[in-house]
Amino acid sequence: MEIAHTPVLLEAVLEFLAPRGRRELMVDATMGEGGHSYAFLSRFPDLSVIGVDADPSVQAVARRRLAEFGDRVQFFTGWSQDFFAAYPAGLKKPDTVLADLGISLYHYEKSGRGFSFAGGEPLDMRLDTSCGVSAAELLARISEKDIADILYNNAGERFSRRIARAIVQQRQRGAIATNAALSELVKGAVPPAYRHGPIHPATRTFMALRIAVNGELERLPDLLEGAFGILEPGGRLGIISFHSLEDRIVKNFFRTKSKDCTCPPQAPACTCAGRRSVNILTGKGITADYAEVAGNPPSRSARLRAAEKITETDEK
Repeated sequence: MEIAHTPVLLEAVLEFLAPRGRRELMVDATMGEGGHSYAFLSRFPDLSVIGVDADPSVQAVARRRLAEFGDRVQFFTGWSQDFFAAYPAGLKKPDTVLADLGISLYHYEKSGRGFSFAGGEPLDMRLDTSCGVSAAELLARISEKDIADILYNNAGERFSRRIARAIVQQRQRGAIATNAALSELVKGAVPPAYRHGPIHPATRTFMALRIAVNGELERLPDLLEGAFGILEPGGRLGIISFHSLEDRIVKNFFRTKSKDCTCPPQAPACTCAGRRSVNILTGKGITADYAEVAGNPPSRSARLRAAEKITETDEK
């Protein structure tokens, strides 16, 4: 079967981001295989969607999946922050923007780019293979300290130094060219208790490298600002994150936008002339319940945060 990915937190996303009027426009800023968009288009017959994705191969899957909706769906190939920065003049502003920051199962199972631990695939991990450096190239170029910093800062890998040391020792003998080679190297570098723990010992290493290769944390603030900037007043922005670093950026973005004053706490008086620009809809965020986690394990780490852009009437 072509479609492997089950969208996470689907019912919560549909609840918080459902159209509030007729003929609304939604931007699915990280469309992937199109699971969320398929549900929206099916449930809301006069909704239109623009799907954005940096990976043309997974976008091809979405195009086939959503073909039944005809011209209700448009596609943009590229990074979502670039799409928002060059939002087409004259195009209706979106009433809803959704960004699911997770990696599609397509990438783990079918891309052949080394996102998973096994299979002997090239260690690439790029979503857009037309630019940037692969994970293998990155590991071949940077210092042991920089490797350790990536593993610790991006994924909290507590054995980052041991793994980085093993990587540098191995690359002196030969390149680490495949996902399986890196997975086995990490296994050998960590203590036995960690090696046989509840999750694969290379999980954090692979996540950290994927984040670094694709600049995920660096791109996120621009995605948020860009999406909020082009959102229709009264529109809603929903973000699904999968790890604490992403979630912290999203949480702080919404928190800042929800404040009347953004001056530093130590400032003697307000000088920013700030004004609250969002109503936060989800409090501490929405997570998957037991039933969803049991049926769709990737949802266990997903968290939805949503906010509504304040209209001019609300501001007065």
